[in-house]
Amino acid sequence: MQKIDAHQHFWKFDPKRDAWITDDMAAIRRDFFPEDLRPLYDAHNVEGCVAVQADQSPAENEFLLGLAERYDWIKGVVGWVDLEADDVVDQLARLSARKKLKGLRHILQGEKQRDYMLRPNFLRGIGHLKEFDLAYDILIYPDQLQFASTFVERFPQQRFVLDHIAKPFIRDGKLDPWREDMKRLAAHENVWCKVSGMVTEANWASWKKDDFRPYLDTVMSIFGPDRLMFGSDWPVCLVAATYGEMVEIVVDYFAALSEDEQEKIFRNNAVAFYKL
Repeated sequence: MQKIDAHQHFWKFDPKRDAWITDDMAAIRRDFFPEDLRPLYDAHNVEGCVAVQADQSPAENEFLLGLAERYDWIKGVVGWVDLEADDVVDQLARLSARKKLKGLRHILQGEKQRDYMLRPNFLRGIGHLKEFDLAYDILIYPDQLQFASTFVERFPQQRFVLDHIAKPFIRDGKLDPWREDMKRLAAHENVWCKVSGMVTEANWASWKKDDFRPYLDTVMSIFGPDRLMFGSDWPVCLVAATYGEMVEIVVDYFAALSEDEQEKIFRNNAVAFYKL
């Protein structure tokens, strides 16, 4: 079965810019480029990917779009724009002319104001995305899920996808209130969910596949096979697992589904959502 990796990153490591990569994440304190990733994709039947921003700057857009223009298997890019800027419409018009730009993301999980997504100017910026046929990736921690439902409710025609199942407390085995908040968010049918990033929320040294089952059961029951998509979060996942181990967790979990349902989760939903 061919796959699309709906969430991964490239970067040229910069200690100052990438200060979020702390000492305990030494495994990823280096450069990661397409030539590092392609052999892993060949080994695991991954035909292409969506490259997602890791830095909030116009330079990041140029970096990722430049790679996407060089490598045809980088099917799309999720970039960044200051959605609160006065000239946001002009910025969106310029960027959306680049055909591989498929969506935008803001690192909401890192904002001190936990309901940052509800700031009036941020909402104004989000309101322009549909004009340019751009999706939006929601990157948050569980404490921000309470605001996410209000956020997406304002834009019923906008395509949203939740990154990393909102990073639940897997290492503690804690399900609620994450589970209840996720149910409220999933009630909005314009919201999809990436099955990605889970290993980094588990115990990096001693996780077991069963640790992830309650969380996978939850997202499967509330989003179903039509609104889930596989993503690796490579190379961030390498702090806790190899690419192969991370793929195995999700492949094994969804193995009981029909072939059609598996193809949706591992390929076709990403193609549909991001219009690849």
